Amino acid sequence: MTEKSAREKAIDRFRSKSRTAYSIEKIVEGVFKGNANFLSKAITLVESSNPTHHEKAQQIIEKCLPKSGNSIRLGITGVPGVGKSTFIEAFGGYLTSKGYKVAVLAIDPSSSMSRGSILGDKTRMNELSKNDRAFIRPSPSSGALGGVANATRESIILCESAGYDVIIVETVGVGQSETTVHGMVDFFLLLMLSGAGDELQGIKRGIMEMADSIVINKADGDNIQPSKNAKREYQNALHLFPQKRSMWSPKVKTCSSTEGTNLDKIWALIEKYKEQTMKNGYFGQNRTRQAKNWMHENINIMLRNRFYHNQLIENEIPHYESKIANKELNPYKAAKELIELFDKSTKNET
Repeated sequence: MTEKSAREKAIDRFRSKSRTAYSIEKIVEGVFKGNANFLSKAITLVESSNPTHHEKAQQIIEKCLPKSGNSIRLGITGVPGVGKSTFIEAFGGYLTSKGYKVAVLAIDPSSSMSRGSILGDKTRMNELSKNDRAFIRPSPSSGALGGVANATRESIILCESAGYDVIIVETVGVGQSETTVHGMVDFFLLLMLSGAGDELQGIKRGIMEMADSIVINKADGDNIQPSKNAKREYQNALHLFPQKRSMWSPKVKTCSSTEGTNLDKIWALIEKYKEQTMKNGYFGQNRTRQAKNWMHENINIMLRNRFYHNQLIENEIPHYESKIANKELNPYKAAKELIELFDKSTKNET
């Protein structure tokens, strides 16, 4: 057998290093030091569907929890084509220039075949990804053992423990994920465009009601005046919505991500929101409510997993599905009978 070349030896060393299973203590120590590699390893464990990895991730989260919470958590969403990634890159660059550390958790659509992220936010935020005060993590919107909501919440805790001051959660687009993200952030920002027909069409009322600010992006060149018109229309529309529990009145701003205009005003608005909600107690109350909801969501996930991984239930489900398909049994009664079977099987276990 011929001796391996220097290149082959280097590849072997790299592969060996990439397979190294670091201890929980080593990963936590690396996260606390702000080491991006260890932070990535911790998030990978959080996102894994492997039960062993999941258990290890929970121990890491437990150790990181006391050091979390010292950030402002921003949710950013918008209609397709609004330029979310361009805005986040420009906004993140502005914040890092002011001395902040920024973490971007981008929930990507998942490939149905590989379960991996298909948009690749690091390539869409090229400059920010090179910034040593920024951390970008595209996450697939499915595949994690506890679901995307759990994985993202836990990633927020890890990023805060690593010393990031601003956590940005970018959603896939206007849809169900917005409600989920709204339930894990402090400030929810909705990006919109002008000049796309009726400004108040194509956006659900519920999304607008959740927004703490609406930002009209791409307000440059010939689009400056249309953006001002859109700003006026949205501000008028927001006055029709009920008062928020935070007692905050959402504001509309315009900006150009490519020219970097008004990014300072958007950050000033977010700081004002934090100051106001800290003073009236809503900021802390909202975080406590989110943590409680997280517990209840975990209960639902755990019960669901126990139910569907029960051997008796796995065997019986096809039988019940066949009965439903043949209209021999209604879905409600089928579900009730399966739950009763599950209850009996768990009683037998004890």
